[in-house]
Amino acid sequence: MKKIVILGAGTGGTAIANKLRQALSRDEWEITVIDRDDNHVYQPGLLFVPFGICTVESIIKSRKKYISGGINFVIDPITRVNHERNRVETKGGSFDYDWLIIGTGCRLAPEENEGLMDEWGKNAFSFYTPETAESLRHAIAGFKGGKLVMNVAEIPFKCPVAPIEFIFLADWYFREKGMRDKVQLHLATPFPQCMPNWPKGRVVMLDAARKKDISISTGFALQEVNKERKYIQNYAGERIDYDLLVIVPTNQGDQVISESGLDDGSTYVPTDKHTLKALHHKNIYVIGDATNIPTSKAGSVAHYEAEVITHNLLSEIRGKAPEPIYDGHSTCFIVSEKGKSYLVDFNYDTEPLFGKYPLPVIGPFSLLRETRMNWKGKLGFEWVYWNILLPGKRTMLPPTMTMAGKKQEP
Repeated sequence: MKKIVILGAGTGGTAIANKLRQALSRDEWEITVIDRDDNHVYQPGLLFVPFGICTVESIIKSRKKYISGGINFVIDPITRVNHERNRVETKGGSFDYDWLIIGTGCRLAPEENEGLMDEWGKNAFSFYTPETAESLRHAIAGFKGGKLVMNVAEIPFKCPVAPIEFIFLADWYFREKGMRDKVQLHLATPFPQCMPNWPKGRVVMLDAARKKDISISTGFALQEVNKERKYIQNYAGERIDYDLLVIVPTNQGDQVISESGLDDGSTYVPTDKHTLKALHHKNIYVIGDATNIPTSKAGSVAHYEAEVITHNLLSEIRGKAPEPIYDGHSTCFIVSEKGKSYLVDFNYDTEPLFGKYPLPVIGPFSLLRETRMNWKGKLGFEWVYWNILLPGKRTMLPPTMTMAGKKQEP
């Protein structure tokens, strides 16, 4: 009996486990998925929690429910990956493997940002975990006015469009409460533009921010958070005052990656950006936020990667070489207010463009346009996530980006 072990039952780990189980004989292949708990969080929903659009309870479901029969699901903290002996060690046991797939994700590390822990949970909050999103909900509900700053500490971080979505939603939220004139909104990001290097997307987003009276500081790499005087400062000495700080702290890969010697000092696994195979290990693939590849750490990326890894791993099992087919494809809705959203589709080499998606002319979604249909797509994606993507079912969306329906100008 040959064995595949998958570390992490998040988006990538769950989808690829289910895809592989459909493709491989149960008599010949044993598949084991290991995670520390049974709580699968629908992470796009975390953005909505602080504004009362959804609740924490509504976006958490059992991991086990979405893992197919014939797959061993083990709830046990992973303590070490002994890649020399092809063995995964957990707190309660060990698991040998012929093939390993790492989907351990990334985590918030606020302790890495000078001064942040002094304000953490007091005047500084985040929305990237259920706990922090719920705390931020209370903080925003009780905010009486002043300067709200949305800051990204450093790159890379999970879901690069989420911070600008948050500041857009904050504008909508305080307008709904009739107190927008009492709130200053400011986005401070290390990106040289308001988001990744997207010339056309930058123009669209900056125009939207201007209309919403949102200030933006780019190239702002956080040096410290000053609790006493309530400001954040970058390495150039620029200071931004705040009354309420919403922050994306430093993101790091799972600690077990570094402790097992699988990273290159970055806390992420060095990964071939086209095959998704670990660069230094012949029988390891890496999926989702655990990789160091230069694309978004987002759920759509993990979904596309799951298809590529399934194809390449099955090819290797059949004696063929893995194919360099992944192009960094990512698809993201960018919420502008409750009821409206933008949409972007891009890869390593092609920035977000205008047009229709996923079908040329028909759409029904509009790229780099603010529409109500895109909002419906954002909401509808949750059903697709739980019922199609996680179970590993086929979709009409190819894992690589297509130029069909796209155009350079609006």
